[in-house]
Amino acid sequence: MLKQERQEFILKQINLHNRIHSADLSAAIDVSNDTIRRDISELAQSGRLIKVHGGAISPSFHNSSSRTTIYELEKKRVIAQKALGLIHDGMFILTLGGTTMVELARMLPDNLQATFLTPSITAAFEYAHHPSIEVIFLGDRIKKDAQVAFGGEVITKIRQIKPDLCIMGINAIDPDNGLTDNDWDVVQLKRAMIDVSSKVITLSISEKINTTQRLQICGIESIHTIITEQNPRSELLRPYAKRGIEIL
Repeated sequence: MLKQERQEFILKQINLHNRIHSADLSAAIDVSNDTIRRDISELAQSGRLIKVHGGAISPSFHNSSSRTTIYELEKKRVIAQKALGLIHDGMFILTLGGTTMVELARMLPDNLQATFLTPSITAAFEYAHHPSIEVIFLGDRIKKDAQVAFGGEVITKIRQIKPDLCIMGINAIDPDNGLTDNDWDVVQLKRAMIDVSSKVITLSISEKINTTQRLQICGIESIHTIITEQNPRSELLRPYAKRGIEIL
């Protein structure tokens, strides 16, 4: 694979999954770790990704307030608009962050009276600008690359909540493997959030459908609703509908 093709593949993976590991990229395209590290360094120097220990993260994931770097922004706005219809006055809503969640936060109507709870710094920042919702930040140690609180204290706080909805962006979803991710700390947060929630809503551009990562969060049966930018009757989403999942 030529250098340009490798780097395009790396950027595609980071746009889809927010974080990538050098070892996974090396195995996927059958090149050495040194080659991948050099590619990541070059892409980081040009500002197209952020180099971290063991891999890289997306600039939009790290700084979702900058819309110029957000991958498939218009599709994420379609997803956020669909999710708005599930949010009503009086609800307690538990969320994480991510670029689609930030778009949803920016779309919340000014007269909405609800409570949003989140360990995400970026989501809490957006909620804090809303004129009428109550915002509860679930704090602990800060995971700087993901801009999220993590650790035992925040997990304990999450397990004390009984939210009406849990809304989260996802990294990968597959009918057989369920929700998967590539960040151990984020996986622990999402597991706790799903465990305590009456209804779990996942937001995902369709490119993440039928993909998997190394760490399982939950089986597909734990998901109640999947929202993508596609028509709910899309063939891509049919296997999930057959499992009894609501598709929006």
